Amino acid sequence: MTTPTSDRVVVQAGSPVGNPWLFHRAPFPAGDAAVFFDIPGEGTTLILRDIECDRARRAGVADHIYAPNEFTPDGGLSGDRDTATAQSGAEFAVRHGLKEVWSGRSMPLIFAHFFQERGITVRCDPDLGVLERRAKSEREIEALRQAQRKTEGAIRFACEMIARADADANGDLSAGGEPLTCERMHGEINMWLLRHGMDTCTSIVAGGPQGADCHHRGAGRLRTGEPVIVDIFPMDPSSRYYGDCTRSVVHGVIPEIVQRIHDATASAKRAAFAATRAGATGEAVHRAACGVFTELGYPIGMPESPGDESIRYVHGTGHGVGLDVHEPPLLDLGGPALVVGDCLTIEPGLYGPSVGGVRIEDMVIVSADRCENLNTLPETLRWD
Repeated sequence: MTTPTSDRVVVQAGSPVGNPWLFHRAPFPAGDAAVFFDIPGEGTTLILRDIECDRARRAGVADHIYAPNEFTPDGGLSGDRDTATAQSGAEFAVRHGLKEVWSGRSMPLIFAHFFQERGITVRCDPDLGVLERRAKSEREIEALRQAQRKTEGAIRFACEMIARADADANGDLSAGGEPLTCERMHGEINMWLLRHGMDTCTSIVAGGPQGADCHHRGAGRLRTGEPVIVDIFPMDPSSRYYGDCTRSVVHGVIPEIVQRIHDATASAKRAAFAATRAGATGEAVHRAACGVFTELGYPIGMPESPGDESIRYVHGTGHGVGLDVHEPPLLDLGGPALVVGDCLTIEPGLYGPSVGGVRIEDMVIVSADRCENLNTLPETLRWD
C-alpha cells in the first residue's frame, strides 16, 4: 500500500548547486554533497559539510543543521565526501527509527545504496516536488523577472552587433576589423553576461542553413542576408533562477521568404499566448501554435525523408523555466494542465534546410485567466 503523502518521510540529496530539486527544498548554495530530511512532526533537517553549517543556520534553510561527523556509523566515515554524507544520512535515518523514505527523480544512487544497506527502504515518487517547483512564489517570479531582464539585454546586444556589422564583397560579416563568427558571438555574449552579473551559457548563434537544425549552436562565419537565431539562457547566480529568450536577426536586406516565416512565427506565438492560462493543457497551447502554421501551409513534425526541403515546425511550443532552464511542464503533445505560477517559454519557430530558421521566444507567468509576458523586446528581424 502506498504511504499517504502527508505521512511520508521525504529525502532529497546531492549537491545543492547541482541538484535544483534539493535546492528548492533547502535554498543554500553549497557545492558539496548534502542530504535533506522532512520528517512529519519533527520538521526538516539538512546534513552538509561542517564548514557550511554556520552559514546554513544563519540562512534558516532547515529546522536542524548538522555536519556528517555528528552522525558517524560504527565503522566510521569514508574519506570521500559524497560517500561520507550518504553514510551519515543513513546513520541519521537509523537513529530516528526510519524504516522507509521517499525521494523524487534526482536522488543520487550512492545515497539509496547506503540507506538500503542499513535496511531502510527507499521509494521513488517521480512526481515528488514537481507541482511545488512549478507553482512559483512571488519571490521566485521576481527572481525570474530579473533574470529575464538581463537575458533580454544580452539578446539586444548580440542582435545589434550582428545587424551593425560590416559585409565584404562576398557577404561575410566582420566587426571591428575582425571576422564575425558564431564562435566569436558566443564569446561576446558570455563577456556581456559576466559584466552584467550573470553566469555564462552555451548560447545559440546559428546563421543560414545551420539554423534549420533548431539546436545547432552555430559555427563559422556569419553572412549578410541570412537569418540568424540568437538563443540565450543564462542563470542569475544571485538567485540561481534562469532567463531564456530567443530572437532572430538578419543583417542587410531581409529575403521575402524569411520575413514571411517570421510573420507566421509571430502569429503562432500570439495564438499560443491567447491559449495560455491555468487549467489549459500544455498540449492545447502547442496545438494553438500548430493550428496557425497548418493554416498557413507549414507542415508539423520532423521530415519523413532526408531530402525533404520543406519549411516546417519541428519542436514543441515551450517548456517550464526556474532553477533549471528546462523543467516541467512541456507545451507539447501530452503536456499537462497548467497551474497558477507556472513559468513557461513560448517559442514557436519555422525551419527549412535551404532557408535556415526563425524562432521567437518569450517567457511568461501563468495566472488564472491569462499569462504575463516577462519580455519587452520587439519581434523584429531588423536590429540596426
